Amino acid sequence: MASFKIALVQLEIALGQPGENLSRLHAQLAEANRGGAQMALLPELWSTGYDLERASELASEQNSSTFAEMSQLARDFSLYLCGSVLESSGGRYFNTQVLYSPHGDLLAAYRKIHLFGLMREPEFLTPGTKPVVADLPWGKAGLSICYDLRFAEIFRTYAFQGAQLILLSAEWPHPRLSHWRSLLIARAIENQSFVAACNTVGAGNENVFCGHSMIIDPWGEVLVEADEAPAVVFAEIDLQQADDVRRRFPFLADARRIGTPELVH
Repeated sequence: MASFKIALVQLEIALGQPGENLSRLHAQLAEANRGGAQMALLPELWSTGYDLERASELASEQNSSTFAEMSQLARDFSLYLCGSVLESSGGRYFNTQVLYSPHGDLLAAYRKIHLFGLMREPEFLTPGTKPVVADLPWGKAGLSICYDLRFAEIFRTYAFQGAQLILLSAEWPHPRLSHWRSLLIARAIENQSFVAACNTVGAGNENVFCGHSMIIDPWGEVLVEADEAPAVVFAEIDLQQADDVRRRFPFLADARRIGTPELVH
């Protein structure tokens, strides 16, 4: 069983207002459920936005607060549910993407490796250290968050680990919409993977977020793309297609590790 329907929940995030964001998310997940989605992908830091100065107040430990709410939402709407939230652990704070089953079980947690200095993440957050691949009923998915998109190595690692799908939660702002679109398509092509990327819209902390959440197939074809308003968009994907593309055009098998360049004077 490789085919399923995924929804991208392009949420407008109210900065530092978890209750308001939970209410907005509930309405959009109801729409995803009515549309027949089996999985829903949420934006980065969907419950708080980039209110990092209040991380000590807004972050929560796994199995409590926002994490527990996501678990309950997954159960209520019978969805595999994935999104990024502020995590507190051992006195440190992380930007953590979590994936829940329709039974509310935590299947995977990925802490953002590449922290974005222009939005002050390194001042408040600790970087993660490990890529994470999750087993789904339809295949394997690699987890990623926003700024990771600019670092191709993590996605190639996922391809080598057999991931047929990349799940990326983001708060990607203007004026870099063209980078967002180009990089997402490139990651799909160069790794022969589906890429599902959910962005946010609206404004916060002097940024205007550009939306355009997208699902791209392993040939680099855009299957669905939102605009710059809150929306729920859907695509039916078959992860077997990634395996088929890799067999028909097996360039990943030709990849070689490149050493340090020789300096010629």
